[in-house]
Amino acid sequence: MSFQVAYIPVGVGTFHLESAQTEFEKSKNMISQLTGEGVYPDEMLLTLEDLDTFLDRIHPDLIIFQNITFANAAYASRVLKRFACPILLWTLREPVIDGGRLRLNSLTGAYSAANAIREFRQGEFEYVFGSPEEETVQAEVGAAIRAARVRYQLGHLKLAAIGHTPQGFGFGRALDTDLMKTFGVTLEAVEARELIGRARGYEDGACEEELAEAGKALVGLEETPEQNRKDFARLYKAYKEYVKENGIGALASRCWPDFFTEFGTPVCGVLSLLNASGLAASCEADVYGALSMYIGSQLTGKPVFFGDPVSMDEKEGTVTYWHCGMAACSLARADTGARVGVHPNRKIGPVMDFGCQAWEQATVFRVGRKPDGSFRFFIAGGEVLDKPKQFCGTSVVVKTKQAAKQVISESVKDGWEPHFVVIYQNVEAELEKLAHMTGAEVCRY
Repeated sequence: MSFQVAYIPVGVGTFHLESAQTEFEKSKNMISQLTGEGVYPDEMLLTLEDLDTFLDRIHPDLIIFQNITFANAAYASRVLKRFACPILLWTLREPVIDGGRLRLNSLTGAYSAANAIREFRQGEFEYVFGSPEEETVQAEVGAAIRAARVRYQLGHLKLAAIGHTPQGFGFGRALDTDLMKTFGVTLEAVEARELIGRARGYEDGACEEELAEAGKALVGLEETPEQNRKDFARLYKAYKEYVKENGIGALASRCWPDFFTEFGTPVCGVLSLLNASGLAASCEADVYGALSMYIGSQLTGKPVFFGDPVSMDEKEGTVTYWHCGMAACSLARADTGARVGVHPNRKIGPVMDFGCQAWEQATVFRVGRKPDGSFRFFIAGGEVLDKPKQFCGTSVVVKTKQAAKQVISESVKDGWEPHFVVIYQNVEAELEKLAHMTGAEVCRY
């Protein structure tokens, strides 16, 4: 079934129905402008029988539960008994305060509904107060819809772990049951040697299309030794075919030392092209890094940057994120393009070697795993500055909203993993709501 947002406006007929009808029409119009995936009752649901009839014909992935007027907890309880999806509870502002009749009493109804939600569930739910025409209400409802859509997409995601994490990089390892239980993600594991073996099986002529595609996207690929160019094209074809044949939506790939010692050509450029094509691909076999990348790219429709925090300038208020050279080629600065170089340690190419484009609003993010096995979300706002390449490889310089020294000091002391993603948009609200929907702890920096 496709993603669905269900608008459930409940109330009773003893309040001022003319006012309620006005809010009902405005609410439907507002939600329809935020998503084309909404379902709506033809009329306000003013009896439990009306509610049950509407519930019979929906399969929601997000419920927007609105007290169009006061309604007791029986209404929310009927919904909670039927569905386990996330809920956004919406209280309407009282339309008129003139010393006369209380027209809606939506707020009291919200307390009744919230009390029932807490009785049924242990996790968080979303809440918004205000009228449909208010920008803050539109922003909150929109963020909840976008978060719920990503949660739905996670439930249909097959994520591949290609090879194992190197020694000392165990923070990126994932159990298939953990991913499925918390995020609904299916984890598939395959050895890196299988992809290397597949790549070796291609004749030179079989990879001309991949080599031509890379030549158009990358700058200076022709400077890479011929054998490395051919092997890079073989490896790119192997990854593309594996992804297509197995329905992979994101992947975490082992990189060093195997692709240098066993194959002679790095996988960095392959991951760059995959990321640019819309497939989230992390290196060093970091499964939770790939999951973080997927979430960020689904929220924005754009590739994200994946890397290590390697430098901090407290005077400038910036943190530099860097990696060896697998950033999406589409993130490269316009003045350099997606330059190709050699790996900074192994001196073998092709790898990406550029600074990334600037962006006014960005979010630094990571799905982290705590020592007790539960999950947490690292969320920090900022902007990507207009900076050239900082080190050999690929880099972005982020000016954080909070003091950079504070962000670094607190996150190091809190024991975060050393891989983060930089999302090219402000999606802090969406990530916080997604954390609530998946039971992860929200950690703001």
